Amino acid sequence: MWALAIGKAAVSMTLGARDALGDSLEALLVITPPRHGAGALMGMPGIEILESAHPLPDERSLRAGARLLAWLAALPSTASLLFLISGGASALVEVPMPGVTLEQIANIARRALAGGRDIGSLNAERASCSQLKGGRLAARLGGREGRALLISDVPGDDPAVIGSGILAPAPGGDAVWRQVIASIDEAMDAVVTAARARGLTVRRAVGRFSGDAQRLATQFTHELALGQSQVQVWGGESTVQLPPEHGRGGRNQHLALAAARLIAGYPDLALLAAGTDGIDGTSEDAGAVVDGETCARIALHGLDADECLRRADSGTALAAAGALLSTGPTGTNVADLVIGLKQVPQRPPL
Repeated sequence: MWALAIGKAAVSMTLGARDALGDSLEALLVITPPRHGAGALMGMPGIEILESAHPLPDERSLRAGARLLAWLAALPSTASLLFLISGGASALVEVPMPGVTLEQIANIARRALAGGRDIGSLNAERASCSQLKGGRLAARLGGREGRALLISDVPGDDPAVIGSGILAPAPGGDAVWRQVIASIDEAMDAVVTAARARGLTVRRAVGRFSGDAQRLATQFTHELALGQSQVQVWGGESTVQLPPEHGRGGRNQHLALAAARLIAGYPDLALLAAGTDGIDGTSEDAGAVVDGETCARIALHGLDADECLRRADSGTALAAAGALLSTGPTGTNVADLVIGLKQVPQRPPL
């Protein structure tokens, strides 16, 4: 069996495939961002590792795309294929349509980062410019059979959207069997399990959140303050409309700072907002943890939370408050988690 792994979870998925399939994996091509644990694969028989660009595609993305096409062309006609696909594939590998430049493709991602676009419409535009995405990679398999395991970071967990449809069904059909093996639902369930194991009452939101980060901060803090549960869990992906001149941060930091303003002075409330991949926007941080004193700590450093939000400079304010959450790349990518905590006053012993 030949295996192709692309995305932020490519390394962890490859390690899992090796554990499950052993020597039946004849050759593996792994395309992943830098600092995502590729060293763990060194020395594995038959493996080729490419570190490529994310979140903005660059020349490395084109080289990875060219290598992918050559790798596919070298497949035996009887090869059985395993595809391991996760979020991040959109930027990591690309073969542009004729007449489409790398700069045009990069500008799609830049506009998305600045303009608060949802992931579905963004990935549809990316696919329209690509010779790989939107089902075009599957169309190159020449009828070979394959299995695709996907980790979803998109609403609806649709293979046609994950990684801009890098392994969407080919027009007219193909012989690839597809399965989404992880999504934000599993991450939310894990939070619920961990909280209940600590004796806490938990409310897990139904559905996935989307839309403006500040609006969501208002919704989440309202539900947290008025709810009966000690822990509340939400999963999804917010958006932020960036001003022309903006500072440091990402959508989770923006949401967290907006929430910090709303819970200021409430010592019983705290909120975490973070990307499950350990990366928030283009920053080095996963997100932030804020509480009723965060804004006061920001003010002690001569910063104004409202002004930092207006300038989309949440990272600067949260760094000053010591509120940033930095995990490094986590080896997975299932969108974002928001966790709210309401502390219940301890009763004195009888």
